[in-house]
Amino acid sequence: MEKLLKYASFFYTVVGIRPYTNGEESKMDRLRYRIVFWANVINLSFVGIFESIYAYSAFKDNKFLEAVTVMSYIGFVFVGLSKMFFIRWKKTAITKLIDELKEIYPRGSIQEERYNLPMYLGTYSRIILTYSLLYSVLIWTFNLFCVMEYWVYDKWLNVREVGKQLPYLMYIPWKWQDNWSYYPLLFIQNFAGLTSAAGQISTDILLCAVATQLVMHFDFLSKSMELHELSGHWKKDSRFLVDIVRYHERILRLSDVMNDIFGIPLLLNFMVSSFVICFVGFQMTVGVPPDIVVKLFLFLVSSMSQVYLICHYGQLVADASHGFAVATYNQNWYKADVRYKRALVIIIARSQKVIFLKATIFLDITRSTMTDLLQVSYKFFALLRTMYTQ
Repeated sequence: MEKLLKYASFFYTVVGIRPYTNGEESKMDRLRYRIVFWANVINLSFVGIFESIYAYSAFKDNKFLEAVTVMSYIGFVFVGLSKMFFIRWKKTAITKLIDELKEIYPRGSIQEERYNLPMYLGTYSRIILTYSLLYSVLIWTFNLFCVMEYWVYDKWLNVREVGKQLPYLMYIPWKWQDNWSYYPLLFIQNFAGLTSAAGQISTDILLCAVATQLVMHFDFLSKSMELHELSGHWKKDSRFLVDIVRYHERILRLSDVMNDIFGIPLLLNFMVSSFVICFVGFQMTVGVPPDIVVKLFLFLVSSMSQVYLICHYGQLVADASHGFAVATYNQNWYKADVRYKRALVIIIARSQKVIFLKATIFLDITRSTMTDLLQVSYKFFALLRTMYTQ
């Protein structure tokens, strides 16, 4: 279980959050986490507020391109903060969810083999490690891009004068380029970028860890149902059916708890991501320099990879839950008692109601959701292009 949760725990530690309680926490540990969390929140909020002031000023001065640029940064900050606060708010519910998942987690080599645990754990680890490394490299490249430009173009190649720049545009009421305040500002913005990225990555990874376990249990349930040899005796076969139904109901309840915990953050994530993808794509098509296009492309890839990861695991959950209905039909039920056959009809009818990863009641998340998101982003992109050219 710890192997599934270690990546999420690492990134939550960066932002000062313990998403679930694991034994007794000392007062010193709680104090340390609280200090780290509020330091991250205050710094990120500070950057977000002054970015908002800059966006308002840019709109007021008809600097449309700069305003759109800052809006994408504000969306990035908003998603990070919202996920951090929602996970902190749902800590009790997450703790209960994790405890219940631990109760049904396969233990021992025999159970691990029956559940095919090494396959699920290996696939999850490869995907999450790749995603974490990709997102971290992209965000740090974006954060330090202005520093690299300064040292390469200005100091090393001497081909053009870049000057000292900050990774994100925000309102600063003094001249910071040529004095010591540039370095604290650079640190504050990089710290804020790390906080927002870690807040988003950690929640995404925790969601994927829970979804992986639900998929594993759905698949084991389907396998058990399909391969079970019926005796033809009602009492014996009905006991097996009762155990299967109880197991199925438990997984369905855990799915509801997962959606209750992650539903609102997912909805905000998809809403803001559509605008961020639109804003970044718009900036890349208005004639910005090639090096800025590279910077924007990194931001675009990070946003799209995050959305696709969630859509991918949403599709896995949907496929695994529907697979139980197929497995029930494929069982050798023709050997069973008529009462058993009637019970199977009810089970198949219930399991045909597919379990989705939900962004509240408004959105069922599968891979097709990625297509819908890109279509919405393109519509906003076309609107921005029309407004910009007029």
